[in-house]
Amino acid sequence: MIDFEKFAKYSKAGPRYTSYPTAPEFNESFTCKSYEEVLAHQDASRPLSLYFHLPFCRSACYFCGCNVVYTSKEDKKERYIDYLERELVLLSQHLDTEREVIQMHFGGGTPTFFSKEQLERILKAIKSHFKNFAKDAEISCEIDPRYLSKEQLDVLTCNGFNRISYGVQDFNDEVQKAIHRIQPYDVTQNAVKMAKSSGIKSINMDLIYGLPFQTFETFQETLRLAVSLDPSRLAVFNYAHVPWMKKSMRKIDETTLPHPSVKLAIMRYSIDYLEANGYKMIGMDHFAKPDDELFLAIEKGELHRNFQGYTTKGGADLIGIGLTSIGEGVAHYVQNFKEMDAYEAAIDAGKLPVHRGLILNEDDVLRKAVIMEMMSNFKLNIEGIEQAFGIDFFTYFADAIEALKPFEAEELVVVDKVGKKILVNPTGTLLIRNIVMPFDAYLQKIPEDKRRFSKTV
Repeated sequence: MIDFEKFAKYSKAGPRYTSYPTAPEFNESFTCKSYEEVLAHQDASRPLSLYFHLPFCRSACYFCGCNVVYTSKEDKKERYIDYLERELVLLSQHLDTEREVIQMHFGGGTPTFFSKEQLERILKAIKSHFKNFAKDAEISCEIDPRYLSKEQLDVLTCNGFNRISYGVQDFNDEVQKAIHRIQPYDVTQNAVKMAKSSGIKSINMDLIYGLPFQTFETFQETLRLAVSLDPSRLAVFNYAHVPWMKKSMRKIDETTLPHPSVKLAIMRYSIDYLEANGYKMIGMDHFAKPDDELFLAIEKGELHRNFQGYTTKGGADLIGIGLTSIGEGVAHYVQNFKEMDAYEAAIDAGKLPVHRGLILNEDDVLRKAVIMEMMSNFKLNIEGIEQAFGIDFFTYFADAIEALKPFEAEELVVVDKVGKKILVNPTGTLLIRNIVMPFDAYLQKIPEDKRRFSKTV
């Protein structure tokens, strides 16, 4: 049992660690030329993971932190595809597109806001450059159930898509009105039935706790309805309220947001309820059935984390394509322009639309390995880190180990100096962002009251 009031003290600003160093450290000294240099020296034996950002939505969902363009005009979507095609041509001049593709993901925005014909056009362009898809490649798409047709699903399945993720957030009417996303249960139910009848076996559903007007009782009902649809995976995210970054979030009345103690109660209940209904907790906020590859990966300690969340496809170079998309390699991050005008201008000038990025130094690469391993698998093989990086772990990370002592005292973490392991217990997993923060060298330089991140709890 958790003393929720006591654990609420851990609610503080902190990164979600989809990367390390985190995105605020990206800078504009990393240019198009920097990226070309990185691509020229990549290890050709490493496979590729492709991410395509399809940014359009019809209207704003107030909780959303994604980079979105709101429109109802078909010509804007057609124009965007024109530029995607041109970006692919430019990219193929610097990237070995014969490398094996083991993962591809369509994110947004609302990818299925594009018509059947537009999706076909995008996929034709992709496959004209990338022809070497692995037989077991994970090919996935984020989908808003309100914008989905059987014809669109047919395009996806005919092109090898084998996993889809439905945005649900919450089934409660009052919550839906407050976040400006009216999505009745039967709309989601029909979308799930459609996917299953089309042969999609891996279906994820995204829920968010911490939204306006949510209570412990209303989220219990949302969970019940979600499980009734029998998805193979569920992601239960903590709402990231960052109104200084996303103007649409300013429309949310902060007095209607649930207290951190309520959010922790919701999360604890979610874990118990989902495990009682056949799901296992995977990583920080994901749940999967025992026969799902995510669950099998964490059992082997082989789960990985990137900008798309948790994945079994580690060891790949992530190539981001489209507006605001992010790419990642062993020692770099790169992000395209966020503004459409700048994105188009770069491509018009015959340049990859790189806005900013980062070359990682040796310390960054080391800390990235530590943080991502703990975020993914809730444990750390210290001996493996020492061997890989040629360090004495407890000397190098003396400050971080000292900062973990309160978590040890609360029996959330075990730091085993003899067995050279760090183990996070099941309750500690709820606070994994807090637990890895001491290893973040950049965060330690920022006073706590100046940290501009969402709350960890």
